[in-house]
Amino acid sequence: MTAARTVALSLDDITVTTRSGDSIVQNVSIDIPAGSIVGIVGESGAGKSTVALSTLGYEQAGTAISSGRMHLGDREVTFPAKAFVSDIRGKRIAYVPQEPAVSLNPSTRVAASLISMRRLHGMDADISYIRQILRSVHLPSDPGFLRRYPHQLSGGQQQRLCLALGLACEPEVLVLDEITTGLDVVTQEAILDEVRRLATERQIGVIYITHDLAVVAELADRLVVMYAGEIVESGPTSEVIRRPAHPYTKALIEAAPSHRRPSRVRPLDGIVPAIDARPSGCFFAPRCPLATEICRTEHPELGDLSDKHSVRCFHTEKVEPVLEPQLRETGILVEDPKVLLAIDELTASHKTKNGRLTVAESISLQITEGECVALVGESGSGKTTIARSIIGLHTFDSGTVSLGGEPINPAVRSRTRDQRRRMQFIFQNPRGSLNPKQTIQEIVTRPLTQLRGLGRVDAEREFFSLLDEVRLPTSTAGKLPRELSGGERQRIGIARALAAQPDLLICDEVTSSLDVSVQAAVLELLRELGRDRGLGMLFITHDLGVVASIAHEVLVLLKGRICERGSVSDVLSKPSHDYTKSLLFSAPSLQRAADRIGILKGDEDEDRTRTI
Repeated sequence: MTAARTVALSLDDITVTTRSGDSIVQNVSIDIPAGSIVGIVGESGAGKSTVALSTLGYEQAGTAISSGRMHLGDREVTFPAKAFVSDIRGKRIAYVPQEPAVSLNPSTRVAASLISMRRLHGMDADISYIRQILRSVHLPSDPGFLRRYPHQLSGGQQQRLCLALGLACEPEVLVLDEITTGLDVVTQEAILDEVRRLATERQIGVIYITHDLAVVAELADRLVVMYAGEIVESGPTSEVIRRPAHPYTKALIEAAPSHRRPSRVRPLDGIVPAIDARPSGCFFAPRCPLATEICRTEHPELGDLSDKHSVRCFHTEKVEPVLEPQLRETGILVEDPKVLLAIDELTASHKTKNGRLTVAESISLQITEGECVALVGESGSGKTTIARSIIGLHTFDSGTVSLGGEPINPAVRSRTRDQRRRMQFIFQNPRGSLNPKQTIQEIVTRPLTQLRGLGRVDAEREFFSLLDEVRLPTSTAGKLPRELSGGERQRIGIARALAAQPDLLICDEVTSSLDVSVQAAVLELLRELGRDRGLGMLFITHDLGVVASIAHEVLVLLKGRICERGSVSDVLSKPSHDYTKSLLFSAPSLQRAADRIGILKGDEDEDRTRTI
């Protein structure tokens, strides 16, 4: 008999409320065994990050951890706590945030940030150990890198530095909040392999918060599914993915894209209810196809299906097998499409101390009406520089950019208002691209009035229509960006771009911070706009599942040059370049996770599970 694992961290009936008494999360209980990884998944607003922050005793403005207990080794903390124990936060429990560009001190060099972290907790700061930490997360440890500031690192390097800071004090528990968001699949796989190794070798208990079901299916030992502030399903990852017992879990699995074949994703109907608008019965009932009268009047308890698998549902026995993905059309649906964007021999570089470094060389591509061209590659391969050169935010060295057959000025400030309207950019980091002092309505309304000339009444009507398109409640209108989750901020960035009614969208990792249900809704919206309005798209992404769901042509970048190009079906099913093959090998998918955990084994559940 296998000995039970020691529990590194135990959360018992954690409830977090607002000042008005509304529950953000309620009665959440999770055990994290030493050496294991527990994945927490759910849509934006489910309460994932709130639970994670409660392990640190952190209360966001206007909220409080109103009840519950936490056990960390021999330490017990009962909430509400008058003061959180100083030797826990950052030392025994470390938190790695979702947005490294915001969490890193811009004025502190790499080595200094790690040294100060250890000294803060009374630990020695030997430089050899600092180098060891950096190497453990696949970062350079040479003197030049140690002297760099955060802005001199790529997005992937910034995230790995945050992971290094989390490991600096050798914690017992590591809380990872969407740490691979926006990373290319090769970097993502390296970081996840490191997380697995650290959990096993150091016996660290890991809480992994993510919207990416494919990642968590391959990584986590146990899966916790949250909806509207409470746990709706919890169990061993293999069992939850194999036999989802809650209709919400099933819907999340069906919404997840896969690079195995070009397929349409299945968005969920409706949105997560606001904290003050949760129904009296089952919180998921308004969106659930199985809902009956009891679901609308009584709130279900979290009940046990087995010793390790629990679910909060009155109709568990009615949850059907996961549906077969629906293949999508891979051809352009616009008749006689015109060329919207033409890039000819574009070369771009960045200024360095030693001169200029070429990051994109001899890039040529065309995008026609209704066509989506995907640009994929590792961090540092030049994807974002190409996109910024096209939109006019980076001055390229040579080549031409033509919009509708007419060459346009390289600088966005020198372009006409209509040229700016016709080509819109959706940024990877929504926090940095949204005005923190403006309300959401002011942000999204600006292109309606400035680029399209709409009056106040028409702009307001279209604003609320755009909120509905990106699955956000009307209550979002008066909020500031800091009051929204990362996924909600990204949807605002998408709504702002669509407000201009562009001919062409340049999307830089726009779905990387979205949960799978919202991602599915956004992908379907963009696909419909391409079909119905002839919207063209340049889609920069590391997610090959997203590529399979929306793209028509794929360009693979390697060190600033295109190493392979072709139709989405050819490149994803029959790659010719070794680098493309390595990307596909590294890309996570629910199908591969199913293979690894033995789902497709021909046992008594084969008919139920073979379509995952």
